[in-house]
Amino acid sequence: MADPARARKIADRIQELIAANLQQIVKDPDLGFVTITDVRVTGDLQHASVFYTVFGDESQRERSAEVLEANRGKLRSFVGKQLGIRLTPTLEILPDGVPENASHIDDLLRAARERDEDLAKSRTDARPAGDADPYRTKEGEGEELPPSSQE
Repeated sequence: MADPARARKIADRIQELIAANLQQIVKDPDLGFVTITDVRVTGDLQHASVFYTVFGDESQRERSAEVLEANRGKLRSFVGKQLGIRLTPTLEILPDGVPENASHIDDLLRAARERDEDLAKSRTDARPAGDADPYRTKEGEGEELPPSSQE
């Protein structure tokens, strides 16, 4: 098993190589605006997961995924030549789910903010349901008991 720091360095190098040379390696006009977001290499340096995002609509994402998958061998060959290590890791090219998750979280936060605003509006004219002074007092005196002595 390789050193985790070495695996991270190799992952960073793979990300740099693919991101910088993707257009030159994959000469396909159907490849959209692809960003390599992350690369994770297993501890034994045998497998690398390459995460990417595509700017565009769903059809552009699907077409870019097909193009990347079809050119996976070219990418692996290029990475192997540039890395100069004994074994070139196999590449698994995966779409990154972070942008979709982030937009979903933004939608949830927006909905929560709207509910909070509605609740704040409904509280503006609210009045307590009980007495004006809901705290217990000692018999015969008008003083309030401290919160620690109430039982």
